[in-house]
Amino acid sequence: MSNFTIENLKPETNLCTLEIEGTVAYLTLTREDVYNALNIQLISEIISILEWTKERSVGERGSLLDSAGSPYLRALIFSGAGKHFCAGADINMMKDAGAKSPEENRTDSERLDRLFNSLWSHPCFTIGKIQGVALGGGAGLIACLDHVIVEPRTRIALSEGKLGILPAVIGPYVYRKVGSAEFRRLAMLAGRIGSEEALRIGLVNQLSESLEGAESSIIDEVLTTGPMAVSEAKKLTLTFDRWTGSDEELRQWTLDKTSAMRGSEEGQEGLASFLEKRPPNWKEE
Repeated sequence: MSNFTIENLKPETNLCTLEIEGTVAYLTLTREDVYNALNIQLISEIISILEWTKERSVGERGSLLDSAGSPYLRALIFSGAGKHFCAGADINMMKDAGAKSPEENRTDSERLDRLFNSLWSHPCFTIGKIQGVALGGGAGLIACLDHVIVEPRTRIALSEGKLGILPAVIGPYVYRKVGSAEFRRLAMLAGRIGSEEALRIGLVNQLSESLEGAESSIIDEVLTTGPMAVSEAKKLTLTFDRWTGSDEELRQWTLDKTSAMRGSEEGQEGLASFLEKRPPNWKEE
């Protein structure tokens, strides 16, 4: 990979914003006049930001700093401006779907799938700050995040069933998050659940009276962890999800993986810093 700097080719957007503060990226939806509903332009802009931040992450680059000495990214904060996080698909986009050919509708679905998969597989630790409602695709975004913080008044729904369709594109991510029985229940009812129920079933991770600065302690914790270990943990989970070999083969694979990580540059630094009783080089002052 070329060793470009963190500020190169920052994507231009109109419906969402990207701010960089050291090792942390802040992605904010700014269609608050329509409750951050997802239209083709917003979906495309989010994808461009996710790809840009992925390419400039420690997990992707394998280095803490770029060629100019600026830090690569280690955390991504996802939020929505205004009263609601995301009301799902834009009403005009849903209206247009009825007039589109099957091929055109499939192209739209592929774009959505790319959005969710890009967020779910992002090498940074991803944190969501969710207020108001998160419906349909908004709930899908939640399912793709590593740590989700909600307000007491937050309401979430796999609302597609109310329109006679299915949460199919977001389905794999919600299914992984809450499991088979809860996904089936939420998809069939298609009704809104409160923040406490969402916390109980594991769809979200933290309840906070205020979202202002609520992510700070999580960011602090993430930045004490080896950034490559964070990224590799996602790949490890995917390997477990997809494992089709025997238990013995899995045990041998984990031994190989453990040995590789211990021998890596980050693994050696982590072990050395522990033995020398000093902070590792990835821990920010």
